[in-house]
Amino acid sequence: MASRQSKLQEDTYFRVMRILQENPDLTQRELAQMLGISVGGLNYCLKALIEKGLVKMRNFANSKSKFGYVYVLTPSGVVEKAAITQRFLQRKMEEYEMLKVEIEELRQEIESTLDTNTGKA
Repeated sequence: MASRQSKLQEDTYFRVMRILQENPDLTQRELAQMLGISVGGLNYCLKALIEKGLVKMRNFANSKSKFGYVYVLTPSGVVEKAAITQRFLQRKMEEYEMLKVEIEELRQEIESTLDTNTGKA
C-alpha cells in the first residue's frame, strides 16, 4: 500500500499534468497559483516529471513567459496520466463512500441529541 506522502505526491503530479495538458504555456507562477502551491514546490514537481520523462520543456516564442517555455506531456506522460487518473478517481470514490457513512452517522447523532433534549423516545 502506498504511503500518504506518495499519494499526495501522485495527486500533485496528476493535477500538474492535467492542467499542463490543457494549458502548456502557463508560467510556473500561474500554474503554482492554480494549484495552491509555492513556485518552488511546483519547480520541484516539474523537475521530477521531466526526469521521469513524463513532461518535457520546450522553448516557445509565443509563450506568455518571458523565458518562452511550454511544458508538454510526452507520449509516456499521457499514458501515465491516464493511469494516475484512474488511481486518483478510485481514491476519491473511496473517500466519497467514507464521507457518506460519516455524514449518516452525524445525522443520526443529531437526531439522537434532539430526541433526548426534546424528551422524545
